[in-house]
Amino acid sequence: MDALLTYRGRAVSTDDVRFLRSLIIDHPGTSRRKLSLDVCAAWGWVQPNGTPRDAVCRGLLLALARAGHLELPPPQWVSHRPRRRTVPTLPVEVDRTPVATTLAVLGPVEIRQVRRTPEEALFGGLIQEHHYLGYVQPVGEHLKFMAYAGERPVACLAWSSAPRHLGPRDRFIGWSPEARRANIRFLAYNSRYLILPWVQVPHLASHLLGRMARMLPAEWERVYGHPVYFLETFVHTERYRGTCYRAANWIVLGQTTGRGKDDRTHRGPNRPVKDVLGYPLVRDFRERLARVA
Repeated sequence: MDALLTYRGRAVSTDDVRFLRSLIIDHPGTSRRKLSLDVCAAWGWVQPNGTPRDAVCRGLLLALARAGHLELPPPQWVSHRPRRRTVPTLPVEVDRTPVATTLAVLGPVEIRQVRRTPEEALFGGLIQEHHYLGYVQPVGEHLKFMAYAGERPVACLAWSSAPRHLGPRDRFIGWSPEARRANIRFLAYNSRYLILPWVQVPHLASHLLGRMARMLPAEWERVYGHPVYFLETFVHTERYRGTCYRAANWIVLGQTTGRGKDDRTHRGPNRPVKDVLGYPLVRDFRERLARVA
């Protein structure tokens, strides 16, 4: 049966739309969130950890409504205030005494996962103040790590869900579109990496990347119920050379087109072109990522 619409990898048929219309008619006065949760339950649409794909489902329902395929219940609450992005600020004063030493003299470095902990506010404040891209709250699966030398933070690393379409990465893995849709969750994207500006320790950045590659799969599985097999990141080559990634054995896969995921014109770059780097976490990553159930 032909699909009326495909959203985030799910094809919606006329029978699906009939079911959705019946669900709305049979439950007058229901909220859009309750409708979304009921649809997730009926379709078995859940994340690997068993949580309903509520946000994705609501996006699908809105797309169907905008295409004229169904009429959603009216929203039960609408904010009339413009949305404002909350800019994190440092919750405490941070010791900015310069740290200029060797990795051996620095001593043991502890890496902590800080998402949903009291340290998350410090993470956001440091990224906002010292990373050239600032802080943006990740969506989807994501983890945040801070590295400490004693009680002093020395680095911040953020990992999130990987972009769905990335040419150099997709060609390197060699997976089909079906396999990519099925297995994109097994990739993690290093969206922010910050060595604090007053920390000057040669080889610290590549050392932390090596340790992250060893600990991230288990931490991801603990939080989200599934492992990751491949890491990736972008390097803004006008600002950085990506030396620490190369020293940690990351592979240069190619470059972005400079158009971004929302480009519709295909008329050339509208943002900086960046190097795409990847790091396989298991030897048979291609075989694992090519599987389609």
